[in-house]
Amino acid sequence: MNQNFKESFEKTRLAGIIAAGALDEVAKIAIPGTRTDEIDKLCYEFLNDHGAYSAPLFYRGFPKSCCTSTNHVVCHGIPSSDKILKEGDIVNVDVTALKDGWHGDTSRTFEIGEVSVKAKKLVKTTYEALMKAIEIVKNDLPLGDIGAIIQNYVEAEGFSVVQDFCGHGIGKQFHKEPNVLHYGKAGTGEKIKTGMIFTIEPMINLGKFETKILNDGWTAVTKDKSLSAQFEHTIGVTEDGCEIFTLSKNK
Repeated sequence: MNQNFKESFEKTRLAGIIAAGALDEVAKIAIPGTRTDEIDKLCYEFLNDHGAYSAPLFYRGFPKSCCTSTNHVVCHGIPSSDKILKEGDIVNVDVTALKDGWHGDTSRTFEIGEVSVKAKKLVKTTYEALMKAIEIVKNDLPLGDIGAIIQNYVEAEGFSVVQDFCGHGIGKQFHKEPNVLHYGKAGTGEKIKTGMIFTIEPMINLGKFETKILNDGWTAVTKDKSLSAQFEHTIGVTEDGCEIFTLSKNK
């Protein structure tokens, strides 16, 4: 790995560790009765305490430090004092740490208390789809292979892949090329190269894949109001695989 890659990997690793640490803390309060703005406050303070900033805060006008997407909210849910987590909910918390000019972006879906069998399967399948995609990443892999492995696995389990949002290149910029689709055909698309850093972040629905944006201009929901789950990691491509920068210390 050349020196340029080494620096970008080191910087992204630092940001990723902080972002993952924030979600480890969120796990402790992801229980019935917690307000989503409490999760936001925790993330804001954790990032600041570790010498980082929240990249989403004021990004294109986004008002909070993290996204909290509950049940049929697909992504970009805005934390609120009015939104109280209850038994049986699932909630995705998406955090991006900005540390020394570099970004680490990650999300997890948390089960609140006892959730339904369907919700549990959806969450498990979404996580497994992400990890199956990460396992195949290496130099010269066509981007379409990432989408294909996710789509094939998820649809075989009876779920659908959201097509309106995708993973993205990341580094000193929050969002940049390439776009990493979570559906597609193997063998298609540009080939990823050693040194590239990007996110994979499949959003998987219990029902159909279509989404719509609410009037706040941010919150994306499933059109059919079915449950949606998401997991996300920031990874760096190596010659024969990849490094996950946003792994939890607790796993």
